[in-house]
Amino acid sequence: MLVSSSDCFTDLLCGEDSDEVFSGDSPACSSELDSPSSGIEESSIAGFIEDERNFVPGFDYLARFQSQSLKAREESVAWILKVQAFYNFQPLTAYLSVNYLDRFLYSRRSPQTSGWPLQLLSVACLSLAAKMEEPLVPSLLDLQVEGSKYIFDPKTIRRMELLVLTVLDWRLRSVTPFSFIGFFACKLDSTGTFFGFLISRATDIILSNMKEASFLEYWPSSIAAAAILCAANGIPNLSLVNPEHAESWCDGLSKEKILSCYQLMQELLLDNARRKAPKVLQQLRVTIRARMRSSDSSSSSPSYKRRKVNNCLWVDDDKANSE
Repeated sequence: MLVSSSDCFTDLLCGEDSDEVFSGDSPACSSELDSPSSGIEESSIAGFIEDERNFVPGFDYLARFQSQSLKAREESVAWILKVQAFYNFQPLTAYLSVNYLDRFLYSRRSPQTSGWPLQLLSVACLSLAAKMEEPLVPSLLDLQVEGSKYIFDPKTIRRMELLVLTVLDWRLRSVTPFSFIGFFACKLDSTGTFFGFLISRATDIILSNMKEASFLEYWPSSIAAAAILCAANGIPNLSLVNPEHAESWCDGLSKEKILSCYQLMQELLLDNARRKAPKVLQQLRVTIRARMRSSDSSSSSPSYKRRKVNNCLWVDDDKANSE
C-alpha cells in the first residue's frame, strides 16, 4: 500500500521554512538532472564544494571498520539498492540512505555493527531518504522487502528514525555526487549533445560503486567528476579528454582526488567486465556445440532434439542471469 509522502512525514517535520524544504533549490534535488539548462551557476557549485565536508563521515571512518563490519555494511547497501530498484526510487534516494547510514555510524559508535541493529538502521535511513525525495512512499512494513532477515514494527522504525534525525542534527539535505554531475556534464560537453547519456551512465557508475568502502575516502565532488569522466569513455568524441583538466571545471576541486577516484572506478569497471566475460563465452560455447549436435544428428525427429537443447539453453541463460 502506498501513502503520501506528506502523510508519512507529518511527525518528523523540522523547524525549517516549508518553502525552503520543498523547493527545487535543494543541493541534492533531482530536478538538477533534468536538463543541461538547469541553471546551476558556478557559484552555487562552489558553495556545494565548500559545504560537502559537512555531509560525509570523518576521515578516520573507514579505518574503524573491521572486515566483518565492512561485509555487514556491504550487505546493507546491497539491500538498499534492491529496494530502490523494487520500488523504482530515484538514484538519489538510495545514495542518501547510505549517506545517512555512514554518517550515523561515524557519529554514534555501535557495539554491534551487524545483525538486526544494522538492518533496523538501514530501514530507518531508507525511509527517511524516501520521505525526502519520493512523491509516494511505501508503508514502513511494505518497505521491508527484498530479503529482509528481520521485520520491524512501524513504532520501532519511527523511534529509530528519530534517533537518526537527532544524531544527524536534522541535516538531511546532503550534498551528494548528484549535486554536481549535471554541471560537470555541461562542462565536459558544452553542446549538450551527450548530456543525457553522460548523466545516465555516471548515475549507474555511482550506484554500482556504493558498496565499495574505498569510495568513502572521496568527497561527493570528486566522485561526481570521476563518474562523468568514466562515462565519457563511452563516447568517441569525449574519450580523449584529459582527466587532469577536470580540476578546471570549478574552483575548489582537487586534481589528485579526482584522478585517484577516477583510477579506482576504472579498475572496478574493468574487474566487472572480466567477471562477466567468461559467462558470455561459456554460453557461446554451449550454443555452438548444441547447433553442431543438431546439424550432425541423423535422428528421425531432429526438431524434437533441437527443441530440447534450446530448452536447456534457456535454463542455462536464466541461471547465468540469476548469478
